[in-house]
Amino acid sequence: MTKNIIATSKAPGAIGPYSQAVEIGGFLYTSGQLGLNPETGEFGEGIAEQTRYSLGNVKAILEAAGAGLEQVVKTTVFLKDMNDFAVMNEVYGSFFSEPYPARSAVEVARLPKDGLVEIEVIAVKK
Repeated sequence: MTKNIIATSKAPGAIGPYSQAVEIGGFLYTSGQLGLNPETGEFGEGIAEQTRYSLGNVKAILEAAGAGLEQVVKTTVFLKDMNDFAVMNEVYGSFFSEPYPARSAVEVARLPKDGLVEIEVIAVKK
């Protein structure tokens, strides 16, 4: 199988030796996306805005691969503080519709650049 690297300028570039996403075997795997504004590279204010930016960045990467959020089958949400779960969940719910993808959400000790949220997804390419 051939690995296809996905990259777009509509989402923040990688800040290390990794790809924004990889397509292989009909699946798309995104790297975790922080809540960064893709135009300024700055974090959004608070968990709601960072979640919107994170999912917006995921969406831009999927679109660069010819896919969309409706093709996401699994998400993983990393939160700096699980007390932010309800706010993140409300924003998250505005990006997805039924049937919802499977999801894990975990609190972590620290995220890159001290972000509040990072989200990665697996999608099936149509």
